[in-house]
Amino acid sequence: MALKTPLYDSHVERDGRIVEFAGYLMPVTFEGIVAEHETVRTKVGLFDVSHMGEIFITGPGAVDFADYAVTNSVARLDEGQICYTVCCNEKGHVLDDLLVYRFSDERVLFVVNAVNVEKIFEHLLSIAPDGLKIRDLTSGIGQIAVQGPAARDLLVSDPFFSRLAAGIKELEYYRFFTFEHEGAEILLSRTGYTGELGYEIYLPAKMAKQVWDGLLDGGGECGAAPIGLGARDTLRFEPGYCLYGHELDEDTSPLEAGLSWVVKLGKDDFVGREALAGEKEEKPARKLIGIEVTGKGIPRQGFAVHHDGETVGKVTSGTFSPTLKKPLAMALVKRAVPKKAEGITIDIRGRAASAVRTPLPFYKGSVND
Repeated sequence: MALKTPLYDSHVERDGRIVEFAGYLMPVTFEGIVAEHETVRTKVGLFDVSHMGEIFITGPGAVDFADYAVTNSVARLDEGQICYTVCCNEKGHVLDDLLVYRFSDERVLFVVNAVNVEKIFEHLLSIAPDGLKIRDLTSGIGQIAVQGPAARDLLVSDPFFSRLAAGIKELEYYRFFTFEHEGAEILLSRTGYTGELGYEIYLPAKMAKQVWDGLLDGGGECGAAPIGLGARDTLRFEPGYCLYGHELDEDTSPLEAGLSWVVKLGKDDFVGREALAGEKEEKPARKLIGIEVTGKGIPRQGFAVHHDGETVGKVTSGTFSPTLKKPLAMALVKRAVPKKAEGITIDIRGRAASAVRTPLPFYKGSVND
């Protein structure tokens, strides 16, 4: 039976079209994908991301263990700082991409993809030393993403958050702070998955609907609206953000997926380090590239990519970009495909659609504003 997030009732009240996703009943659209996409690019949208997993690691050595479990450097984070990273197996292939929050030397939070919560939890338990407490607290936490150029204005004008206005205005990208409300800890981070200015709120599940409804009902001047999974995907696609199950999986390395910047081979040992070091020296067999379709058709995941008559890879994500008004794709292809490759085609349902390489990201938004 599918689970419901703490915001499910609000989605139904607001006429969200509900689908099952990653084991949860989630809204795929409210007004429509293109309209919701435009809202986030120009105003501000709210996303229910309560399906994401929250795994806390506490105890002496929590930071050192987190550093060993992922490829990026958790040890170099300040308290109140976040990093994007991947968790690999010994082959150097991706078990999940995630965010790591450093509270202190003895408290770390992993925010993982909904489809991988159980897998990552069991993986961490299997490699953790004695003395650490690893807890999956997903079911008790609601998570709300506030994304768009007006995200900051919405938060500082909201009665629930207005007392924190100074801290919100000063909060830097990939930083967070916590505060108490009715004896409960609430976390506010400047993170997101859209390419726009944004924040994410972690709070007790029982408080989530009140905060969600308050932001939407009082956010008219900012143009606030609820956003579904459909627009979440097109929004993350345009800035070239990877999605697990598309650009990343257990058959793909972070080096192939263009994530070499999160693989810190110079730090102490971590799971998959030996394999990734060898792959970097030999150079990855594949690479993630951007493609624009100049012929007819929309590229979709799994469609074959050809260069000079040879099959060289496959589309990992593709759509008609609502912002850029053209069909685009990310694809994993053989490393030998040149930067200025000519003669690229994508097999769109049996028809060869002409295409050209184009740089990633496709779009840069207000994320650093």
